[in-house]
Amino acid sequence: MTTETMTAQELTDLRLGTLDTAVTDWEAMSKRLKTLSTGEGGGVNAKRLQTEANAADWNGVNATVTKNFVTKTAVEFQDVAGQATSILGILRDASAAFKKHKADLRTVIDDVAKRNIYINAKGGAVASVPSGAAAGDGDIPTPSDEELAVAERRVKRVLWEASETDRIAARALRALARNKHDFTGDGPGGLKEADDRQGKADADYWAKKVKESDPGEWSDKDVERFNETLINQRDNPGFSERFATTLGAEGTLQFWRDLAAPPGGAVEGERAKVLAQVQDNLSMTLATASHSDSPAMENWKRDVIAAGDKPFPIQNLPMGPNGFQVMSSLMGKGKFDDAFLNDYGTALVKHEREFPGDPKVAWRDTANLNYPPTDEPNDPFAGFMEGLGHNPEASLEFFNDSVKADGKDLDNWDYLVAKSDDAREWPVGEDGKPLGHDALGHALESATIGVPHDSDATPPKHSAGSAELVNRIVSEFGKNSDRLDESPMNDSFGNITAEYMRDVQDGMNGDREIKTYGSNANLGDLPRGQLKDFIAHVGKDPDAYGAIINSQQAVTTELVNEGYHDKAKYAEFSEEIANRITPGAEIAGIMAESRTQAVYDDKIAADAEFNESLATTDKWAGRAIDMGLSRFPVAGDAAGMIIEDIRGAVVEHYTRDSSEQAGQDRSDFLEEQRSKSADAMYDATYQAAIESGTDPENARSQADSAAREVRVGYGMGRQRAGS
Repeated sequence: MTTETMTAQELTDLRLGTLDTAVTDWEAMSKRLKTLSTGEGGGVNAKRLQTEANAADWNGVNATVTKNFVTKTAVEFQDVAGQATSILGILRDASAAFKKHKADLRTVIDDVAKRNIYINAKGGAVASVPSGAAAGDGDIPTPSDEELAVAERRVKRVLWEASETDRIAARALRALARNKHDFTGDGPGGLKEADDRQGKADADYWAKKVKESDPGEWSDKDVERFNETLINQRDNPGFSERFATTLGAEGTLQFWRDLAAPPGGAVEGERAKVLAQVQDNLSMTLATASHSDSPAMENWKRDVIAAGDKPFPIQNLPMGPNGFQVMSSLMGKGKFDDAFLNDYGTALVKHEREFPGDPKVAWRDTANLNYPPTDEPNDPFAGFMEGLGHNPEASLEFFNDSVKADGKDLDNWDYLVAKSDDAREWPVGEDGKPLGHDALGHALESATIGVPHDSDATPPKHSAGSAELVNRIVSEFGKNSDRLDESPMNDSFGNITAEYMRDVQDGMNGDREIKTYGSNANLGDLPRGQLKDFIAHVGKDPDAYGAIINSQQAVTTELVNEGYHDKAKYAEFSEEIANRITPGAEIAGIMAESRTQAVYDDKIAADAEFNESLATTDKWAGRAIDMGLSRFPVAGDAAGMIIEDIRGAVVEHYTRDSSEQAGQDRSDFLEEQRSKSADAMYDATYQAAIESGTDPENARSQADSAAREVRVGYGMGRQRAGS
């Protein structure tokens, strides 16, 4: 069972004239009925009739039958007027909302069209680039896969909101029209109130069903219906708070424990797929509820934390997962309240650090709380880290905080991230890797970048706190680079490196400052070699490699463009350009050596994976340019062309033929990458020189100089990565 979503064609073709006419008609109807009900404007009215009927001296049958009939009729007029007001409010709000949805969709369609993206009838995003003769002599960039995905998500968000408006309005109107022979005067005043009432009604229904039945025995149809309700109501405070507080903290935890892990072992097949959706949607529902500061919800949050060490068995058995394990399994999606996350995290850390005996024993229960199910222990820190991964503010605060346990104050950073005698021993999975490190990477990613780790939102300027955290990450893993060998955190560290590429290049550029996006991470202050060792080990991961290469190429190109833009400032312009190119060239050399070690030496990744990552991580090219766009000599569509040129250069110069027929030995590949890196910077420098007004002969000379500088810097980077 799925919730139908409006298509782009349906929303575009939606004609609101009839709805607007209905609003006008109901405005007139509501006004007339109000006059009949209350007497506004004078004349006979129901309120006056009711008052006179109650004041009259009735006798005999009239004292009962007639009087009751008159007063009831008067009340009905008031109810009719109230219902008309409710209908008017719903229609008026729906009309305004649909107009906004249509305008929002048009804005998205027009916006993405500038990047040669076409939105089809169903809301899908496809490239719209003319080919051959149709394109003429123009260099029309092809949108990347990431751009298409972002465009499609933007459209689907608008369509979801429009579908929600339609669903809420239709349900409210059906409820008002349900009784053909009676009226209600207490209908909702508009869509917002209708949404709140519907959410509370759904919460009451499902909370009652949870209490009166065994969720583990729900039919597949029941589970699908519950999931559909969550999809519709997960962002509705009326539903989320009512559902959570009606069940209570322990009731909420017991509910998921019973539904997710009934007797008989793991749930499989289609039901397991639906339960995976329920887990995500219930997580988002509780995240919504956590932002309420009502007394009932504050009690729920305190009680959830208090139940952290309580076992939640099934069918009154003595053993079962504890509250921390159950709650953490419901933190994978949605943005939970900052204070709740930090209070919960403090309690979780304190519980584990004060646990008598081996902490791993505390989490040994393997009830299937997570979907798809596994036989691995339920480490609650993994789910909690995912919660932090969706709340940058809470994540940054948590990693800068400390917890006192057994009389000892210890930084959360030292316990969960750093390598020390006091550090946590993360449980490992079947592949030998720490189970929660992928989630830990997500938490660090959100804390440093400033948006949820899986978000398309534009990150804010780097704060002093987030930049300092990046410094700690690079220092910790740069001096303990063996911890990065096949680490599940490497893709996140690659994203962090890409986001802070200006800081990275500044840290590799000696005393020559490179302006950063907000606060500087001051990576140049670290002991010699830590920054390069960090990049070299992270770059062995294909996704990290792609993010770093795309960002490096973009930032280096931008720095060259900035140099030409401010050319008059420099007495030795060629030297200035060389200074701007060297850090990026070193990074390219480090990345080439890292890729080679991963493919040829360690054999931990296939060459094709690195090729693919160059395309799937190309958003970092645009992101790096967006940070410094105001200093570019161009903007708008021209900037888009620059970004596309950079993406094209990355794919052209860093992709290699990985077929067996094109096999190369290690040294040949590295030399090829050196030449291609130089070619990429030659192209970028020549283009910048021409656009600044330099004649072609001098532009070629300056581009040749830039390419030579890349070859030198590339060699320096290779030596560092290979040492």
